[in-house]
Amino acid sequence: MKKLLLLACLLFAGLARAAIDPAVLAPLAGNDPDARVEAVAKIGALATDEATRLLTAMQNGDVYATPDKKLYIVADDKATDAATGAIGLLPEGLDGLMVNNRLRGAIDEALSALKMFSPDRAQRLAAVTELQKSATLAQASLIEKALGKETDNDIRELLRLVAATANLQSPDAAKRRGAVEALAGSSNANLRPALQTMVTSDADDSVRIAAAHTLQALDSRLARTEFIGNVFYGISLASVLLLAALGLAITFGLMGIINMAHGELLMIGAYTTYLCQLAFRRWAPDALDWYLAAALPAAFVVTAAVGIALERTVIRWLYGRPLETLLATWGISLMLMQAVRTIFGAQNVEVANPAWMSGGVTVLGSLVLAYNRIVIIVFALLVVAGVWLILNKTRLGLFVRAVMQNRRMAGCVGVSTAKIDMMTFGLGSGIAGLGGVALSQLGNVGPDLGQGYIVDSFMVVVLGGVGQLAGTVIAALGLGEANKFLEPVAGAVLAKIAILIFIIIFIQKRPQGLFAMKGRSVE
Repeated sequence: MKKLLLLACLLFAGLARAAIDPAVLAPLAGNDPDARVEAVAKIGALATDEATRLLTAMQNGDVYATPDKKLYIVADDKATDAATGAIGLLPEGLDGLMVNNRLRGAIDEALSALKMFSPDRAQRLAAVTELQKSATLAQASLIEKALGKETDNDIRELLRLVAATANLQSPDAAKRRGAVEALAGSSNANLRPALQTMVTSDADDSVRIAAAHTLQALDSRLARTEFIGNVFYGISLASVLLLAALGLAITFGLMGIINMAHGELLMIGAYTTYLCQLAFRRWAPDALDWYLAAALPAAFVVTAAVGIALERTVIRWLYGRPLETLLATWGISLMLMQAVRTIFGAQNVEVANPAWMSGGVTVLGSLVLAYNRIVIIVFALLVVAGVWLILNKTRLGLFVRAVMQNRRMAGCVGVSTAKIDMMTFGLGSGIAGLGGVALSQLGNVGPDLGQGYIVDSFMVVVLGGVGQLAGTVIAALGLGEANKFLEPVAGAVLAKIAILIFIIIFIQKRPQGLFAMKGRSVE
């Protein structure tokens, strides 16, 4: 009796280990590519530890087959039977299981779907989000299983939508109709092709009607999402233009200097940020995420010093001679670019976002607002507020406004006009350096960085009104939004041309820009 009981226990244990049906595994050792892909989908649908272990081993190239089509996971000179889990010596005639690109893609897809069962919420959420793009009918049972086990309400809601997406391909008309109706609240643009196909060619009238209603609701929701996205990215572009143009609004708007080297001051600010990042990586790697805190004052000081040096050595002799100023600063811009190429090389350098600026927040289902752009928008507002306070609430600002409105009278009452010129140009250059810090967070930094913003900066300043801070802000916002709404319709190049034509016509009608300056410097 005891022997029978022991035999039954051993038999039960053997059955418990036989987690994967050998019939499911057999096609993997065959030559039919469709059957092999289908077998991977079936293994993934098991959602067991054994299935995950086998698929991971296939991904790593650790699965071998015998001539009789049995599969073994080989590691450390031991062979584990993929069907029973029994561990033993290496069988004779083992041959590596061939995994081509198509099968590898199916394995990756199955492993990604199995992350829906991970104890880590972030992994489950990422897996479900990814499945929204490509859920298939073969994964429907796996998704339903994950839905039954999921306890997080947000992920459960996403899983319901994913399950409905998979059931769009169901042969059962009732299931298809239910899936279409369940997706009426979705914002997934990837559903449009499937819904359009169902509207025109589904065999069931009720499914076609439901698909038409869902498609209409989806298009309306996507249009709203696109509009809000364009508004956000228009504001983001406006903040970049504002940071690029704000220093120019001081040097050109208040001082009347056509500074063609302004873009290179942006570039110097960006390279200063790069050097701060390198310094933190070498001497303070644990505090690397805070290198921007050092880069901001460093970029301001460095570019302000460069600007003061330019003003004292070249520009001070060219006041009141705009053409000579343009030519001289253009030559300086070429010299600065060549100096940077000599020091750092002609290739772009990478300035990485700190961890707290990486990623984004998802709103309206599919619209991602990048953290780095949100931070730059806030930063631009703070810089504008700081410039306004300096120009309107400080002694320096009082002297700047006095010199720019009536230089001779300011000199008569004891104001050192030469010193104010130097400090004003330094302030505008320092603000350009802050703009360079912001630009470094949006892309790579290279010697030609400033060339892409000099024309836009002049357009912002001229459109807003020479010497007008409020006009600069409004012009930057208007140009940023116009760019983002015109680009999808006309393309980037035609959008730029249209905006330039508009500015030319506007300046012809209103030469002073949006806001007229109250006074000008008198020599």
